[in-house]
Amino acid sequence: MIPSDFFRGRRLRTSLTMRELVRENEVTASDLIMPYFVVETEDENFMKEIVSMPGQYQLSLKQLEKKVGEAVANGLKSCILFGIPAEKDEVGSGAYDDNGIVQKAIRLLKDRWPELIVCADTCLCEFTSHGHCGIVKNEFVQNDPTLNLLAKTAVSQARAGADIIAPSDMMDGRVAAIREALDEAGFINTPIMSYAVKYASAFYGPFRDAAESAPQFGDRKTYQMDPANGREAMREAVADLEEGADILMVKPGMPYLDIIRQVRDNFDTPVAAYQVSGEYSMIKAAALNGWIDEMNVIMESLVAFKRAGADLILTYFTEDVLKALKK
Repeated sequence: MIPSDFFRGRRLRTSLTMRELVRENEVTASDLIMPYFVVETEDENFMKEIVSMPGQYQLSLKQLEKKVGEAVANGLKSCILFGIPAEKDEVGSGAYDDNGIVQKAIRLLKDRWPELIVCADTCLCEFTSHGHCGIVKNEFVQNDPTLNLLAKTAVSQARAGADIIAPSDMMDGRVAAIREALDEAGFINTPIMSYAVKYASAFYGPFRDAAESAPQFGDRKTYQMDPANGREAMREAVADLEEGADILMVKPGMPYLDIIRQVRDNFDTPVAAYQVSGEYSMIKAAALNGWIDEMNVIMESLVAFKRAGADLILTYFTEDVLKALKK
């Protein structure tokens, strides 16, 4: 005899329409931020595929405009820019040059699409000859002297028209320094999306190929977080909020879903998750080998971020997802 009082969850799974009706989480175009790598080059047609990130490219300004235009036509709402300068130096001067590659890209995109939200990654590693995120002395990254350069970078990016400043360096006190500098320069309404909880992860390898930012010595473990630590994430998040952060980011994404949930449960600020290069490349490699259904795996991974509590998702799959959503 079949009991009459057991749970019949299948009642709400009988059709696609029924499943959509009761769906708890959904990925929309407004949730997604597309990262782009823009290169300072005289070759307007420069477009180089990143070997370790199939389907992603280093782009000239002209090619960036083309790619973003196609994405905007498919519903792109937000992007974040990473710059690769023609020349690098020990203090990353290209990061805070008002005529630097990121500043040029910001102006280009904002002139072309004023409503597009353009975020600027605020860091020095792509611009320093040693590949670290700050000033180096005796092969050690100096925290406090770096803050002034990060603040200069943020103001320069805001002056170019950046809608959101996104410091990714993990120097202590950098959000306070950036907030103060932005306010003094008149950018009191420019929000800060802090890479508040950024781990010293092995998942960043392909990004360092893309941004040409691999450290020339040592690693970043003295300033990025230990992957074994969870409680420390709350201290980092509290510090950044108290210093003036408007959005808290957790990076990487899927290996740290528990951290995203902790941040969501402890703070009512918007939470961003970064599905980083290594996550992208693993999914892409498996798909290229025919081992997984690429789009279904992509969407499942993004829903996982939403389920964990992320409001925003930075992902290299944004352009592909926009096309799928449009269909």
